[in-house]
Amino acid sequence: MHSTLVGYFLWVFFNVFFNTICIVFFDVNITKSLSVEGGVVEKEEAAMTEPMHGLKIRGMRSVDSSLSQCVKLGGSDLPALHSDGDVVIGGFFPLHYVVTEPQHSYNIFLIYSFYQRAFRWMMTMVFAVEEINHNSSLLPGVKLGYHIMDCCDHIPTGLQALFSLFRHSKTSSTCLYYSPVPAVIGLASSSPTRAVAHTLGPFNIPLVSYFSTCTCLTDKHLYPSFLRTVPSDLFQVRGLVKLVTFLGWFWVGTIGTTDDYSLYGGCVAFHLTIPTSPTMAEIQEMTDTLESSTARVVVVFATEGKLLNLFSELAQRNVTGIQWIASEAWVTSSRLASPQFLHILQGTLGFTFPGVSIPGLKEFLLNVRPSPKPGMEFFNMFWEEHFGCNFRYNPGSEDLRNTDSSYSDVSQVRISYNVYKAVYAIAHALHTFLNCDSAGPSGGLCEKHSSFSNGQFLHHLKMVNFHNQFDEKVYFDTNGEPVPLYDIINWQKDSKDEIRFIKVGTYDGSAPQREQLQIIKNSIVWTKGQLQVPVSQCSAPCPPGNRQATRQGEPKCCFDCLPCADGEISNKTGSTECTKCPEYFWSDKDKVKCVAGEEEFLSFYDTMGIILVALTLLGFILTSIITIIFHSFRNTPIVKANNSEISFLLLLSLKLCFLCSLVFIGQPSWWTCRLRQAAFGISFVLCLSCLLVKTIVVLLAFRTSISGSRGWKLFGTSQQRILIICTTAPQICLCSGWVLGAPPFPFRNPNYQALTGKIVVECKEPWPPGFYLLLGYIGLLAFVCLLLAFFGRKLPDTFNEAKFISFSMLIFWAVWISFIPAYVSSPAKFSVAVEIFAILASSFGLLLCIFVPKCYIILLHPERNIKKGMIGKYQR
Repeated sequence: MHSTLVGYFLWVFFNVFFNTICIVFFDVNITKSLSVEGGVVEKEEAAMTEPMHGLKIRGMRSVDSSLSQCVKLGGSDLPALHSDGDVVIGGFFPLHYVVTEPQHSYNIFLIYSFYQRAFRWMMTMVFAVEEINHNSSLLPGVKLGYHIMDCCDHIPTGLQALFSLFRHSKTSSTCLYYSPVPAVIGLASSSPTRAVAHTLGPFNIPLVSYFSTCTCLTDKHLYPSFLRTVPSDLFQVRGLVKLVTFLGWFWVGTIGTTDDYSLYGGCVAFHLTIPTSPTMAEIQEMTDTLESSTARVVVVFATEGKLLNLFSELAQRNVTGIQWIASEAWVTSSRLASPQFLHILQGTLGFTFPGVSIPGLKEFLLNVRPSPKPGMEFFNMFWEEHFGCNFRYNPGSEDLRNTDSSYSDVSQVRISYNVYKAVYAIAHALHTFLNCDSAGPSGGLCEKHSSFSNGQFLHHLKMVNFHNQFDEKVYFDTNGEPVPLYDIINWQKDSKDEIRFIKVGTYDGSAPQREQLQIIKNSIVWTKGQLQVPVSQCSAPCPPGNRQATRQGEPKCCFDCLPCADGEISNKTGSTECTKCPEYFWSDKDKVKCVAGEEEFLSFYDTMGIILVALTLLGFILTSIITIIFHSFRNTPIVKANNSEISFLLLLSLKLCFLCSLVFIGQPSWWTCRLRQAAFGISFVLCLSCLLVKTIVVLLAFRTSISGSRGWKLFGTSQQRILIICTTAPQICLCSGWVLGAPPFPFRNPNYQALTGKIVVECKEPWPPGFYLLLGYIGLLAFVCLLLAFFGRKLPDTFNEAKFISFSMLIFWAVWISFIPAYVSSPAKFSVAVEIFAILASSFGLLLCIFVPKCYIILLHPERNIKKGMIGKYQR
């Protein structure tokens, strides 16, 4: 590739240098020495090809002799259409289209034909020049002329025509001050345009192209005098990307894409490059790819000539359902819009240049007539090609009004309009350059003594800015580019089953981003005549509540849909990430919106809450029944022997122990959080204080060596009350200080949302040691009670209350020792349930171990409820 480019530039340099020397010093005709190349058919070249009637093939000839028949008609000068004027504008048009095809190593076949559309472009230039000459407000007193030549869309022929143009202009006596041609309009394709622009650049002679779209021509270092009235391919690529993105197509195939078109940001399912001369096997392979691909949208930056074989194969296989996106190179091709391809190309969508109807142009074109006069060779060639006749034997009795062809179809001209704008741009630049608006010696006419040297005219041409009769603003930006305007064309079938090119939108690359693409979706007919936008996707967009996870090693639009995690949502189709819900909010079941988190606490209506409430009420009722029994039999020995006052106080504390568990159930509030632990701590300490007193009384009654009367005086009723108060007071002080200093408060704990999706409403303890101090003091009293009761375990069976106290304390310790790890490890409301269970279990243990045996004697064995029965066994 590098060596090819180097060879090309060296070839251009030596040809330019050598021809310039010959023209300036010897004024000799060197065109015969230029060799002919095969010429690479670029995008613009094949875009110009239409049905070429009367195609001629010359075989087994040298290339030079064949080319001479294409561009040279006798004499030393190339044929040209010329009109004298005060200022002569050059023009290059590909009136002949040349392609060389090597069939064998020693043969070259030359295929060429007269190109009628290019002839129309040429005649549009002539029309514009004559229109300006009849316009008294533009270039008054100055007559424009033209010198138009055939470049054959070929690099050597284009350079040959260029040298012929300037040799002619130097000897013309009509040019202002013997100046060269001030500007040249041409060419149609990028390769010849680059060669000519590279030649004209050092001389600051403007070259204004009407159809060369290569982005490479934007380089002002290589092509300083190049301008164009057709937008660069770069704008078309951006527009097509916007179109594809706007329609939601992110999984597409591409055909014929070059480096300039690699800007597409979507997913490419496949990329096909059509060779210059594809074999049937290559065509079939590309067709197989198109037929098997899941991409239903294909963007084509190829040319009509290159696409013909591919579309023929697709039509033969009846491969339908593909939505074609066309570049301007083939979107208005009448050949591809023929009935042969209707079933596969209906609904094609693409960009093309804005089309207008130029007033008077059609009548001007229809007035063309052949003539044997010198300088009319192009007219005669057109006539022979159009009517399939030989002008030498038929002097031209035909009438163009009786024919219908691409030449006379000027309802919406596009390339011709670019030529028209180029002529007017040069005229407006001349108007400024020649001071046509200033009043001077010429009386308002233009100053004809101006010289076109030093690049002054190029500067004026770059600064041109005007509105034409179609209300389009014509100007060039800093790169010599026009306003990037495109029409969006849709191929729609009419009632005659013929394709019509319908405008369905526009693209303006100079507008703000959101206003560049304007399209009427409901007016588009899609592939196979569908009215709904086709779907082309590797993976269907993930619905809300899911996120897209790209598959490893595959394009980014090939993905799997994964549901959002709990606590996260996605509320849009095609989300790539899930959004985490704010604190205290949680995702709904569909993961599409965040809702207020469900609050969780141990409710009275939960199954667990109902069971615990039932046990609480059972314990309270049993305690109340026992209290009634004891009160009813308060004068019996068994009740009196157990210190009835302490027994009733113990039963009261047990009632409080049972009832305090209810404070733990239900939604935590300001008062329940302060009350629950204090009520639990104080009621249990009161209960244990009573047990401690009862244990001491029992031990004093049976173990002390002091006489009974003296023992009871030392630990009588008053002392017992004082001991209960003294042992309960520290817990009351601790709870009071805790509640007043650092009170627990209701707290919505979001830490469990990730596990349960719920917000746990709990009582938060700002001073955790408070609870453990409360529990520790209860444990201390329980340990003292257990120790004293253990000492009295061998008292007489008839009245062994110490043994029952020992059992109750063992149950108490077993419950609360197992409580601590269970409480710490239990989550959310279960920790509250564990604490309630511990309270109830220890309360039931005390109630059943201490009071049920006595109730058994009172109710079932009253004969033992006598004073003798209480001490009988001890006496034995």
